[in-house]
Amino acid sequence: MAPEISDSDSGQATMMAWRVHAFGPPTVMTFESVPRPDPGEGEVLVRVHAAGVGPWDGWVRAGRSVLPQPLPLTPGSDLSGTVEAVGPGVTGFAAGDEVFGVTNPRFVGAYAEYAVASAAMLAGKPRSLTHVQAASVPVIAVTAWQGLFEQAQLQSGQTVLIHGAAGNVGAYAVQLARRAGLHTIVTAGGDDLAYVRSLGAEQVVDYRAQRFEDEVRDVDAVLDLVGGETQNRSFKVLRRGGRLVSAVSQPDQARAEQHGVRAEFFLVRVTTEHLSLLAGLLDDGELRTRVGAALPLARAREAHLMLEGEQAAPKGKIVLQVLPD
Repeated sequence: MAPEISDSDSGQATMMAWRVHAFGPPTVMTFESVPRPDPGEGEVLVRVHAAGVGPWDGWVRAGRSVLPQPLPLTPGSDLSGTVEAVGPGVTGFAAGDEVFGVTNPRFVGAYAEYAVASAAMLAGKPRSLTHVQAASVPVIAVTAWQGLFEQAQLQSGQTVLIHGAAGNVGAYAVQLARRAGLHTIVTAGGDDLAYVRSLGAEQVVDYRAQRFEDEVRDVDAVLDLVGGETQNRSFKVLRRGGRLVSAVSQPDQARAEQHGVRAEFFLVRVTTEHLSLLAGLLDDGELRTRVGAALPLARAREAHLMLEGEQAAPKGKIVLQVLPD
């Protein structure tokens, strides 16, 4: 356990955190001693046990986030830990509670020993999970839920095509689709076919060996987690009136109109309600997590090299472990 440090001149408590002072590659990240934050209105101070690492963290670090990101900043959004203190107006959380969720709407602040988080983006940690497992869940699982049920508005008996089904968001999407009684068609690479079948996929298309548009017709919705040409080709497989929902990029509206479908890009919106629902499913054994690597907090730069493809990336979520589980 890392000791809390106190600045001898100011008396203010400090902590270790990763900081970005200028946008750029992983080498711009520095591990520094910084003042420990205090929670404001509607906020909770969390002693971080684990922080998830996702592609969006790389976009923030590189200056490619679609959200305004004033510098300097601490990357990281997914976290699991223990409530240290609550700010004014916070109800439902108290010091000592184990929580998981997301820091704030800007998706920053979690790569640190302590993080301030919006109470509206936290929930009680799933009891059956370690902190490392819990930190792997929030953004990717809520993205899958929202894509299927809020954006595509799918209901039992309908058919969905999920691209990138073996990825972190895709794996939750397959499990949630199966649980909801959807007919689930997925695309994945040859070495992941058994994995996506084990999650509940009914029809699996090996995108390296087949063109999915030759195998699939008249689906109610496509959940696009790949983008590019895969997204463009997906318009052909939708029924008229169907929906293409992308968590990756803005779909071509002219193509959508041509095919008589709706197409939209969405940014995930994490709430206590989403997290509590997912925590229940995890504790009931209806969803399973997949942590690919758990690295110490001090190796966050290495995690970002994995995001950039400069080091071999694991299958599953990368998590930074701040305290032992």
